[in-house]
Amino acid sequence: MKKKFMIGFYGLAAFSLAMSAHPSAAQDRQVVISASGGSYEKTMRQYWLDPFEKATGIKVVVVPTTDNDEGRAKVQAMIKSGTVTWDIYTEDDAGAEAPDHFTRADDLSEFCTQYKDRADLLPGTCRASAVLYASGATLIAYNKERFPKGAPTTWSELWDTKSFPGTRAFPANANAVVQLTAALLADGVPNNKLYPIDVDRAFKKLDQLRPDVGLWWTSGDQQIQGYRNGEYDAGIMYMSRVTALKKEGQPIGWSYKGALLFSDRFAVVKGAPHKKEALELLKFYLDSPQIQGKIAEALSAVPPSKDALTYVSAEARSTMPSPDEISSMVVPDAKWIGANQQMLTARWNAWIQK
Repeated sequence: MKKKFMIGFYGLAAFSLAMSAHPSAAQDRQVVISASGGSYEKTMRQYWLDPFEKATGIKVVVVPTTDNDEGRAKVQAMIKSGTVTWDIYTEDDAGAEAPDHFTRADDLSEFCTQYKDRADLLPGTCRASAVLYASGATLIAYNKERFPKGAPTTWSELWDTKSFPGTRAFPANANAVVQLTAALLADGVPNNKLYPIDVDRAFKKLDQLRPDVGLWWTSGDQQIQGYRNGEYDAGIMYMSRVTALKKEGQPIGWSYKGALLFSDRFAVVKGAPHKKEALELLKFYLDSPQIQGKIAEALSAVPPSKDALTYVSAEARSTMPSPDEISSMVVPDAKWIGANQQMLTARWNAWIQK
Protein backbone atom coordinates (compact mmCIF):
# COMPACT_ATOMS: atom_id res chain seq x y z
CA MET A 1 0.00 0.00 0.00
CA LYS A 2 2.87 2.33 0.93
CA LYS A 3 4.59 1.66 -2.40
CA LYS A 4 1.41 2.46 -4.36
CA PHE A 5 0.98 5.65 -2.35
CA MET A 6 4.54 6.72 -3.09
CA ILE A 7 4.09 6.06 -6.81
CA GLY A 8 0.84 8.05 -6.79
CA PHE A 9 2.45 10.88 -4.84
CA TYR A 10 5.46 11.15 -7.13
CA GLY A 11 3.21 10.83 -10.20
CA LEU A 12 1.10 13.73 -8.98
CA ALA A 13 4.22 15.75 -8.21
CA ALA A 14 5.55 15.10 -11.72
CA PHE A 15 2.22 16.18 -13.22
CA SER A 16 2.25 19.37 -11.12
CA LEU A 17 5.81 20.10 -12.19
CA ALA A 18 4.86 19.62 -15.85
CA MET A 19 1.95 22.03 -15.44
CA SER A 20 4.20 24.67 -13.88
CA ALA A 21 6.68 24.23 -16.72
CA HIS A 22 3.87 24.76 -19.24
CA PRO A 23 1.55 27.41 -17.72
CA SER A 24 -0.74 27.40 -20.75
CA ALA A 25 -1.75 23.83 -19.99
CA ALA A 26 -2.88 24.83 -16.51
CA GLN A 27 -4.72 27.99 -17.51
CA ASP A 28 -8.49 28.07 -17.59
CA ARG A 29 -10.06 27.63 -21.00
CA GLN A 30 -10.98 30.91 -22.59
CA VAL A 31 -12.46 32.71 -25.60
CA VAL A 32 -11.37 36.11 -26.87
CA ILE A 33 -14.13 37.99 -28.66
CA SER A 34 -14.11 41.46 -30.20
CA ALA A 35 -17.24 43.60 -30.07
CA SER A 36 -18.47 47.15 -29.74
CA GLY A 37 -17.91 48.50 -26.24
CA GLY A 38 -20.06 50.52 -23.85
CA SER A 39 -23.70 49.54 -23.31
CA TYR A 40 -23.46 46.95 -26.10
CA GLU A 41 -20.66 45.08 -24.34
CA LYS A 42 -22.35 45.49 -20.95
CA THR A 43 -25.53 43.86 -22.25
CA MET A 44 -23.58 41.02 -23.84
CA ARG A 45 -21.63 40.45 -20.66
CA GLN A 46 -24.64 40.47 -18.35
CA TYR A 47 -26.97 38.21 -20.29
CA TRP A 48 -24.70 35.95 -22.33
CA LEU A 49 -21.03 35.90 -21.40
CA ASP A 50 -21.33 35.77 -17.60
CA PRO A 51 -23.95 32.94 -17.69
CA PHE A 52 -21.72 31.08 -20.15
CA GLU A 53 -18.70 31.42 -17.85
CA LYS A 54 -20.75 30.20 -14.90
CA ALA A 55 -22.15 27.22 -16.83
CA THR A 56 -18.89 26.08 -18.47
CA GLY A 57 -15.98 27.52 -16.53
CA ILE A 58 -14.66 28.99 -19.78
CA LYS A 59 -13.45 32.58 -19.37
CA VAL A 60 -14.56 35.12 -21.98
CA VAL A 61 -12.34 38.12 -22.72
CA VAL A 62 -13.93 41.01 -24.64
CA VAL A 63 -11.76 43.30 -26.77
CA PRO A 64 -13.72 46.49 -27.57
CA THR A 65 -13.59 47.84 -31.13
CA THR A 66 -15.11 51.03 -32.50
CA ASP A 67 -16.78 49.31 -35.45
CA ASN A 68 -16.70 46.27 -37.73
CA ASP A 69 -14.20 47.89 -40.08
CA GLU A 70 -11.65 48.21 -37.30
CA GLY A 71 -12.23 44.66 -36.10
CA ARG A 72 -11.96 43.26 -39.60
CA ALA A 73 -8.70 45.12 -40.23
CA LYS A 74 -7.17 43.90 -36.98
CA VAL A 75 -8.10 40.30 -37.75
CA GLN A 76 -6.50 40.60 -41.18
CA ALA A 77 -3.34 42.04 -39.62
CA MET A 78 -3.16 39.21 -37.07
CA ILE A 79 -3.43 36.57 -39.76
CA LYS A 80 -0.82 38.30 -41.91
CA SER A 81 1.61 38.48 -39.00
CA GLY A 82 0.95 34.87 -38.00
CA THR A 83 -0.01 35.91 -34.47
CA VAL A 84 -3.74 35.34 -33.98
CA THR A 85 -4.99 36.20 -30.48
CA TRP A 86 -8.72 36.65 -31.13
CA ASP A 87 -11.20 33.79 -31.55
CA ILE A 88 -14.40 35.59 -32.57
CA TYR A 89 -14.99 38.96 -34.18
CA THR A 90 -18.10 40.96 -35.02
CA GLU A 91 -19.14 41.11 -38.66
CA ASP A 92 -22.06 42.53 -40.60
CA ASP A 93 -23.92 40.92 -43.48
CA ALA A 94 -21.93 42.81 -46.10
CA GLY A 95 -18.60 41.84 -44.56
CA ALA A 96 -19.69 38.21 -44.25
CA GLU A 97 -20.62 38.22 -47.95
CA ALA A 98 -17.39 39.91 -49.08
CA PRO A 99 -15.32 37.93 -51.61
CA ASP A 100 -12.32 37.82 -49.26
CA HIS A 101 -14.26 36.90 -46.11
CA PHE A 102 -12.86 33.38 -45.83
CA THR A 103 -9.30 34.66 -45.93
CA ARG A 104 -9.87 35.80 -42.34
CA ALA A 105 -12.76 33.61 -41.13
CA ASP A 106 -13.28 29.90 -40.64
CA ASP A 107 -15.96 28.01 -42.56
CA LEU A 108 -18.75 27.14 -40.11
CA SER A 109 -20.67 24.80 -42.45
CA GLU A 110 -20.09 21.73 -40.28
CA PHE A 111 -21.02 23.60 -37.08
CA CYS A 112 -24.23 24.86 -38.68
CA THR A 113 -25.55 21.42 -39.69
CA GLN A 114 -27.00 20.98 -36.17
CA TYR A 115 -29.28 23.99 -36.77
CA LYS A 116 -30.61 23.24 -40.25
CA ASP A 117 -33.91 21.86 -38.90
CA ARG A 118 -34.45 24.38 -36.09
CA ALA A 119 -37.85 25.86 -36.97
CA ASP A 120 -37.59 28.61 -34.36
CA LEU A 121 -34.51 30.18 -35.95
CA LEU A 122 -34.77 32.83 -38.65
CA PRO A 123 -33.54 31.74 -42.11
CA GLY A 124 -29.80 32.23 -42.44
CA THR A 125 -29.18 32.37 -38.69
CA CYS A 126 -26.25 29.99 -38.92
CA ARG A 127 -24.25 30.40 -42.11
CA ALA A 128 -20.87 29.13 -43.22
CA SER A 129 -19.60 32.70 -42.90
CA ALA A 130 -20.95 33.72 -39.49
CA VAL A 131 -23.62 33.25 -36.81
CA LEU A 132 -26.44 35.78 -36.39
CA TYR A 133 -26.40 37.69 -33.09
CA ALA A 134 -29.26 40.14 -33.60
CA SER A 135 -30.77 42.51 -36.13
CA GLY A 136 -31.23 46.14 -35.25
CA ALA A 137 -32.32 49.40 -36.79
CA THR A 138 -30.16 52.37 -37.65
CA LEU A 139 -32.55 55.29 -37.73
CA ILE A 140 -33.39 58.93 -37.15
CA ALA A 141 -33.31 60.02 -33.50
CA TYR A 142 -33.78 63.43 -31.97
CA ASN A 143 -33.98 65.41 -28.75
CA LYS A 144 -37.69 66.00 -28.16
CA GLU A 145 -37.02 69.16 -26.18
CA ARG A 146 -35.31 70.76 -29.18
CA PHE A 147 -38.32 70.16 -31.42
CA PRO A 148 -41.42 71.14 -29.41
CA LYS A 149 -43.45 71.73 -32.60
CA GLY A 150 -42.50 68.45 -34.26
CA ALA A 151 -39.26 66.70 -35.05
CA PRO A 152 -37.83 65.36 -38.33
CA THR A 153 -39.07 61.79 -38.79
CA THR A 154 -38.16 61.13 -42.43
CA TRP A 155 -34.86 61.39 -44.28
CA SER A 156 -36.03 64.35 -46.34
CA GLU A 157 -37.04 66.14 -43.12
CA LEU A 158 -33.67 65.39 -41.54
CA TRP A 159 -32.09 67.20 -44.50
CA ASP A 160 -34.57 70.09 -44.20
CA THR A 161 -32.75 72.31 -41.72
CA LYS A 162 -34.99 75.30 -42.47
CA SER A 163 -38.17 73.60 -41.30
CA PHE A 164 -36.32 71.58 -38.64
CA PRO A 165 -33.34 73.71 -37.58
CA GLY A 166 -30.63 72.20 -35.43
CA THR A 167 -27.27 70.48 -35.47
CA ARG A 168 -27.09 67.00 -36.98
CA ALA A 169 -25.08 63.89 -36.11
CA PHE A 170 -23.93 61.47 -38.80
CA PRO A 171 -21.75 58.37 -38.97
CA ALA A 172 -18.23 58.73 -40.28
CA ASN A 173 -17.60 55.01 -40.71
CA ALA A 174 -15.51 54.34 -43.77
CA ASN A 175 -17.88 51.76 -45.27
CA ALA A 176 -20.25 54.71 -45.93
CA VAL A 177 -23.31 52.51 -46.53
CA VAL A 178 -25.55 54.25 -43.98
CA GLN A 179 -24.61 57.76 -45.09
CA LEU A 180 -25.02 57.10 -48.82
CA THR A 181 -28.26 55.15 -48.43
CA ALA A 182 -29.77 57.85 -46.21
CA ALA A 183 -28.76 60.52 -48.72
CA LEU A 184 -30.50 58.73 -51.58
CA LEU A 185 -33.65 58.22 -49.49
CA ALA A 186 -33.62 61.93 -48.66
CA ASP A 187 -33.30 62.64 -52.38
CA GLY A 188 -36.45 60.65 -53.12
CA VAL A 189 -35.04 57.32 -54.28
CA PRO A 190 -37.51 54.49 -53.43
CA ASN A 191 -36.37 51.54 -51.33
CA ASN A 192 -36.35 49.10 -54.24
CA LYS A 193 -34.11 51.35 -56.34
CA LEU A 194 -31.35 52.07 -53.83
CA TYR A 195 -28.91 49.40 -54.98
CA PRO A 196 -26.61 49.54 -56.74
CA ILE A 197 -25.90 52.87 -55.03
CA ASP A 198 -25.71 55.93 -57.26
CA VAL A 199 -22.58 57.13 -55.47
CA ASP A 200 -22.25 60.47 -57.26
CA ARG A 201 -25.86 61.39 -56.54
CA ALA A 202 -25.52 60.37 -52.88
CA PHE A 203 -22.41 62.47 -52.30
CA LYS A 204 -24.06 65.45 -53.98
CA LYS A 205 -26.91 65.16 -51.49
CA LEU A 206 -24.48 64.81 -48.58
CA ASP A 207 -22.79 68.04 -49.69
CA GLN A 208 -26.05 69.86 -48.88
CA LEU A 209 -26.18 68.71 -45.25
CA ARG A 210 -22.49 68.73 -44.44
CA PRO A 211 -22.40 72.31 -43.00
CA ASP A 212 -25.07 71.34 -40.44
CA VAL A 213 -23.34 68.21 -39.15
CA GLY A 214 -21.80 68.94 -35.76
CA LEU A 215 -20.82 65.40 -34.84
CA TRP A 216 -19.31 62.78 -37.10
CA TRP A 217 -19.38 59.63 -34.98
CA THR A 218 -17.61 56.31 -35.44
CA SER A 219 -19.00 54.36 -32.47
CA GLY A 220 -22.14 53.84 -30.44
CA ASP A 221 -20.52 55.41 -27.38
CA GLN A 222 -19.88 58.61 -29.33
CA GLN A 223 -23.57 58.75 -30.22
CA ILE A 224 -24.52 58.55 -26.54
CA GLN A 225 -21.90 60.97 -25.25
CA GLY A 226 -22.65 63.44 -28.00
CA TYR A 227 -26.35 63.37 -27.12
CA ARG A 228 -25.68 63.82 -23.41
CA ASN A 229 -23.32 66.70 -24.12
CA GLY A 230 -25.83 68.45 -26.39
CA GLU A 231 -23.55 68.23 -29.43
CA TYR A 232 -26.48 67.62 -31.77
CA ASP A 233 -30.24 67.93 -31.94
CA ALA A 234 -31.10 65.18 -34.43
CA GLY A 235 -29.25 62.61 -36.44
CA ILE A 236 -28.56 58.99 -37.20
CA MET A 237 -28.28 56.54 -34.31
CA TYR A 238 -28.34 52.84 -33.53
CA MET A 239 -31.62 51.84 -31.89
CA SER A 240 -29.62 50.05 -29.17
CA ARG A 241 -28.12 53.41 -28.16
CA VAL A 242 -31.51 55.12 -28.36
CA THR A 243 -32.83 52.52 -25.91
CA ALA A 244 -29.89 53.10 -23.57
CA LEU A 245 -30.59 56.85 -23.51
CA LYS A 246 -34.32 56.26 -23.00
CA LYS A 247 -33.55 54.11 -19.96
CA GLU A 248 -31.52 57.01 -18.56
CA GLY A 249 -34.63 59.16 -18.77
CA GLN A 250 -33.29 61.28 -21.63
CA PRO A 251 -35.92 63.12 -23.75
CA ILE A 252 -35.12 61.12 -26.86
CA GLY A 253 -37.48 60.36 -29.73
CA TRP A 254 -37.01 58.22 -32.82
CA SER A 255 -38.56 57.24 -36.12
CA TYR A 256 -38.57 53.87 -37.86
CA LYS A 257 -39.58 55.48 -41.18
CA GLY A 258 -37.04 54.37 -43.77
CA ALA A 259 -34.79 52.91 -41.08
CA LEU A 260 -31.96 50.65 -42.17
CA LEU A 261 -32.03 47.10 -40.81
CA PHE A 262 -28.60 45.63 -40.15
CA SER A 263 -27.54 42.34 -38.63
CA ASP A 264 -24.61 41.77 -36.30
CA ARG A 265 -22.95 38.43 -36.78
CA PHE A 266 -20.07 36.61 -35.14
CA ALA A 267 -17.39 35.00 -37.25
CA VAL A 268 -14.67 32.66 -36.01
CA VAL A 269 -11.18 33.92 -36.80
CA LYS A 270 -9.16 31.74 -39.16
CA GLY A 271 -6.57 30.01 -37.01
CA ALA A 272 -8.34 30.93 -33.76
CA PRO A 273 -6.31 29.63 -30.79
CA HIS A 274 -9.47 28.61 -28.91
CA LYS A 275 -11.74 27.51 -31.73
CA LYS A 276 -13.37 24.70 -29.73
CA GLU A 277 -14.31 27.11 -26.94
CA ALA A 278 -15.46 29.71 -29.48
CA LEU A 279 -17.92 27.25 -31.00
CA GLU A 280 -19.15 26.32 -27.53
CA LEU A 281 -19.87 30.00 -26.88
CA LEU A 282 -21.82 30.39 -30.13
CA LYS A 283 -23.75 27.17 -29.49
CA PHE A 284 -24.64 28.36 -25.98
CA TYR A 285 -26.18 31.50 -27.49
CA LEU A 286 -28.12 29.80 -30.29
CA ASP A 287 -29.46 27.18 -27.87
CA SER A 288 -30.67 29.81 -25.35
CA PRO A 289 -33.83 31.66 -26.47
CA GLN A 290 -34.13 33.18 -23.00
CA ILE A 291 -30.71 34.80 -23.30
CA GLN A 292 -31.54 36.04 -26.79
CA GLY A 293 -34.78 37.52 -25.47
CA LYS A 294 -33.05 39.45 -22.71
CA ILE A 295 -30.48 40.83 -25.14
CA ALA A 296 -33.17 41.72 -27.66
CA GLU A 297 -35.05 43.60 -24.95
CA ALA A 298 -31.96 45.50 -23.81
CA LEU A 299 -30.99 46.48 -27.37
CA SER A 300 -34.47 46.78 -28.92
CA ALA A 301 -33.27 44.26 -31.48
CA VAL A 302 -34.76 41.30 -33.33
CA PRO A 303 -33.34 37.99 -31.98
CA PRO A 304 -32.42 34.92 -34.09
CA SER A 305 -34.99 32.69 -32.39
CA LYS A 306 -38.70 33.41 -32.63
CA ASP A 307 -39.08 31.68 -29.25
CA ALA A 308 -36.95 34.43 -27.69
CA LEU A 309 -39.79 36.92 -28.06
CA THR A 310 -41.69 35.15 -25.26
CA TYR A 311 -38.98 36.41 -22.90
CA VAL A 312 -39.33 40.05 -23.98
CA SER A 313 -41.57 42.20 -21.79
CA ALA A 314 -44.64 43.94 -23.16
CA GLU A 315 -43.05 47.31 -22.36
CA ALA A 316 -39.94 46.47 -24.38
CA ARG A 317 -41.99 45.16 -27.30
CA SER A 318 -43.69 48.56 -27.44
CA THR A 319 -40.40 50.19 -28.49
CA MET A 320 -39.62 47.53 -31.07
CA PRO A 321 -40.70 48.03 -34.67
CA SER A 322 -44.11 46.73 -35.65
CA PRO A 323 -44.43 44.23 -38.53
CA ASP A 324 -45.51 47.09 -40.80
CA GLU A 325 -42.50 49.18 -39.77
CA ILE A 326 -40.14 46.27 -40.34
CA SER A 327 -41.61 45.69 -43.81
CA SER A 328 -40.90 49.33 -44.72
CA MET A 329 -37.29 49.23 -43.54
CA VAL A 330 -34.34 49.17 -45.90
CA VAL A 331 -32.33 45.96 -45.91
CA PRO A 332 -28.99 46.85 -47.52
CA ASP A 333 -27.82 44.69 -50.41
CA ALA A 334 -25.05 42.78 -48.64
CA LYS A 335 -23.62 41.15 -51.76
CA TRP A 336 -23.36 44.42 -53.71
CA ILE A 337 -21.86 46.22 -50.72
CA GLY A 338 -19.39 43.43 -50.06
CA ALA A 339 -18.26 43.44 -53.70
CA ASN A 340 -17.90 47.25 -53.77
CA GLN A 341 -16.61 47.98 -50.29
CA GLN A 342 -13.15 49.11 -51.35
CA MET A 343 -14.59 51.61 -53.81
CA LEU A 344 -17.06 52.95 -51.25
CA THR A 345 -14.35 53.33 -48.62
CA ALA A 346 -12.03 55.15 -51.02
CA ARG A 347 -14.79 57.54 -52.11
CA TRP A 348 -15.84 58.22 -48.53
CA ASN A 349 -12.31 58.90 -47.29
CA ALA A 350 -11.72 61.32 -50.16
CA TRP A 351 -14.98 63.16 -49.42
CA ILE A 352 -14.69 63.41 -45.62
CA GLN A 353 -11.10 64.67 -45.85
CA LYS A 354 -11.95 67.54 -48.22
